[in-house]
Amino acid sequence: MEWTDLIDTAFRVAGNSSQANQAEAVRTVEAVVIDGEKPVASTAGRHPDHFRKGVLVLTTHRFLFLKDGKPPVPVPLTAVTDVTVTRTRFNGDVLVLVALTGSHRFEDVVKAEVFAEQVRECARLARTAPPRAPAAIPAPSDAAPAELSAGEQLIGQLERLAALRASGALTEEEFGRAKQRLIG
Repeated sequence: MEWTDLIDTAFRVAGNSSQANQAEAVRTVEAVVIDGEKPVASTAGRHPDHFRKGVLVLTTHRFLFLKDGKPPVPVPLTAVTDVTVTRTRFNGDVLVLVALTGSHRFEDVVKAEVFAEQVRECARLARTAPPRAPAAIPAPSDAAPAELSAGEQLIGQLERLAALRASGALTEEEFGRAKQRLIG
């Protein structure tokens, strides 16, 4: 799947047939593509702060929200701790993406359950993939420092979750689910 196909499909689903908006979205995404990042899926949804639908894009590395040529709102998949879908009378299917960077809510999401499952799977793969070492710095050959690094990473992630809970960005239930996913 190519970036153009992915975004064109999502714009059609969103009901936005503006060729200019589609072309601008493709240029915006292609300008911020990470090395090795590939498109996975897309759908349409509305951010609670916006009236019209935007495009939700899932890649091998990130989740992006595109709206009217504005810079994408990226969420790294390694930071995603929970993805839920609820159905409401006024907002349709609501996708809530909880990450270490904060909680993100999208309303009236098309095929929300399918998209949520794709996000969960890509996030799981991103978290379990071996970290890529920079080309200039060789990967450590000792197993002990890598384990210590993983432990330090887990502690850092748990601390960020606790801070999000303390700030009110996460409910107690969301915090518990996210913590359970991190710990395994």
